[in-house]
Amino acid sequence: MNMSPPTRKHPVPGEVPIPSQEPSKKELALERLATTLERSEYKDLIENYLNPRKRIITNFTAGLARGLGLTIGTTVVIALLGWLVSQFVSMPIIGEFIAKIVSYVDMYK
Repeated sequence: MNMSPPTRKHPVPGEVPIPSQEPSKKELALERLATTLERSEYKDLIENYLNPRKRIITNFTAGLARGLGLTIGTTVVIALLGWLVSQFVSMPIIGEFIAKIVSYVDMYK
């Protein structure tokens, strides 16, 4: 006598299928995706996006850092250019041109 349960060809509505022993390609892909999202701290990004106060503080801080960096960078570049131009003052043609520019600037002070 065979006591195994009868096999059905059609699933019963509401019945949960029994998973096979070996994961399918979709399950492996979903597992890799879940692991990748956990590593990338995606949850923190979503929380930051959904909380307007955190978003405002983050963007304000980033704007201050960009503005400060731009100001310092511009100051350094202009100082280097000023130093470089001052090296050419003793040259005959370029020195006269720079002297005229300096006199124009002095007139408007």
